[in-house]
Amino acid sequence: MLKKITPFGDLEVFDAHAHFFSHKFFETLTAQSPQLGKEPNAIERAGAMTGWTMPPRDPVELAAIWASEFDRHGVSGALMIASVPGDEESVASAAAAFPDRIAGAFMFDPTKPDSESRARRAFDDLGLRVVCLFPAMHHYSMAENESVRAIAALVGERPGAAVFVHCGALSVGVRKKFGLPSLFDMRRSSPLDIYSLAAEFHKTKFIIPHFGAGMFRETMMLADLCPNVYVDTSSTNKWMKYESAPVDLPTIFKRALDVLGGERLLFGTDSSFFPRGWVASVFDAQVNALSQIGASEEQARAIFGDNLRRLLRTA
Repeated sequence: MLKKITPFGDLEVFDAHAHFFSHKFFETLTAQSPQLGKEPNAIERAGAMTGWTMPPRDPVELAAIWASEFDRHGVSGALMIASVPGDEESVASAAAAFPDRIAGAFMFDPTKPDSESRARRAFDDLGLRVVCLFPAMHHYSMAENESVRAIAALVGERPGAAVFVHCGALSVGVRKKFGLPSLFDMRRSSPLDIYSLAAEFHKTKFIIPHFGAGMFRETMMLADLCPNVYVDTSSTNKWMKYESAPVDLPTIFKRALDVLGGERLLFGTDSSFFPRGWVASVFDAQVNALSQIGASEEQARAIFGDNLRRLLRTA
């Protein structure tokens, strides 16, 4: 069991938010790009444009690279998100090859035909654990879309599964790099749109990433009202600049702990591409923030891995 040395002792870390940028991910985005869509070597050009290392074709090879990266940082593993709709097989192959290191999640557009059957296949046939919804990106309401309601019901029937819902500010850096428009409908970004689903489907676990990404107050309201709502802490949390009064990460953690306790916070980094790899600086900042506010060792162990393992029923 890999552990990291921290002020809280040796912690086992299981990252709740990392992206699996597969070869198919880059194929999909470069095909849509006005800059790269007609390039015969679009993937190679994408690497040159971004300075990123393009992944191997075989997702199992990419999974092995991630496993080595986790070893290098003393990290047990991560929930990894297939980050374009239709890329479920890539992350499923990765999770099947490294079941102790990678749990599979998938970006999903419920507005497409046969959404319920596609989600059912992802969970039951491919063994994925978390369906990731981006209502602002795909232009639908969490409160009113019948396909979303069906998926919430489906997930509630599967212990160890969850619904991830991106709320608040949404910016996809790789889309900007490839010249792709981001015509997101930010009116669909409120965590409060999830309330009716979370209240009705109380067995369904919901995860809100990035502390609500600028909608922290609404995220705390939702989580306070619905004990089946979890919050991930991922990324640099630059959304704090939107707060009406200046705040910092220790303040945000203290407020979140006051509302949720230590049992429903999930540490994440938002790691995604190489050569950057696993973003250790996010881990360090969050450890330091929790240490500053006097969090307990028990809370730290829960946040940095135990909560996610319990949610996914891997422990």
